[in-house]
Amino acid sequence: MRGKRLYFGRFPRFFADLVDERRPPLRIPTLVIVAHPDDEVIGMGAQLQRLKNATLLHITDGAPKNPEDAKNAGYYSASDYANARRRELENALHIAGASLSNTLELKVRDQEASLELGGITEAVRRITSEIRPRVVFTHPYEGGHPDHDATAFAVHAACARLPRPPCIIEMTSYHWECSRMVTGKFLTSHSREIWTAFLNPEELKIKRLMFNCFKTQEPVLRAFRIDAERFRVAPRYDFSTPPHPGTLYGSHNQFGITARFFNSLAQATLVENGIQGRI
Repeated sequence: MRGKRLYFGRFPRFFADLVDERRPPLRIPTLVIVAHPDDEVIGMGAQLQRLKNATLLHITDGAPKNPEDAKNAGYYSASDYANARRRELENALHIAGASLSNTLELKVRDQEASLELGGITEAVRRITSEIRPRVVFTHPYEGGHPDHDATAFAVHAACARLPRPPCIIEMTSYHWECSRMVTGKFLTSHSREIWTAFLNPEELKIKRLMFNCFKTQEPVLRAFRIDAERFRVAPRYDFSTPPHPGTLYGSHNQFGITARFFNSLAQATLVENGIQGRI
């Protein structure tokens, strides 16, 4: 028996099929686009086992140019660190009944996706055109990690160029609010209906096992609860302005991508693609 589910508003029908174990696994074409290996597990790990026609696309390889993260995890080089994160992902997907054969990677350097918005957007457009998913799961634009914001931008900009764009669904990640990092919830600046799945004991066990696969990310993952997963239909964003007032988490953590810099890069990419306004 699956745990209690709460639904808010009218979400697309596939949500009911996704979480109802009495129905067959979801086989509609689905694309999950995230910035780093482990983001999909954080945002929707308990749902992955029921997606039987899904492709995972990772924008980065999870390894920053600065070797500090690699060294802290016990690896000599960024490439060794990236390979370790790939192995961790493979183990986590195996637990969810998925495999790396359904995974694509653009291999952009971690923390530098904002610097390649044009190329990432075109790659996402091409892949989405080839797969033709009915739904794309991705990050919200919230000023958390700059790679998350770059991924959200690329998805929205790419879909804006498609004649029949898929439904974009957001999963939670993290953002900066009231001088602290907030996880597992969306910014309140968008009055969108939110769908919440509270995980039952079996799902909790699976998601915990998936989390345990990411030994290199253990200090980061401690900040995330695993008892619920939240989603919403993506709002239309104005990527020429910050997602919220005040300090963004990426700037606070000195990723080197300020809000003004990111917005200028996003605006330039929109102009290059002939896109105007909210997307």
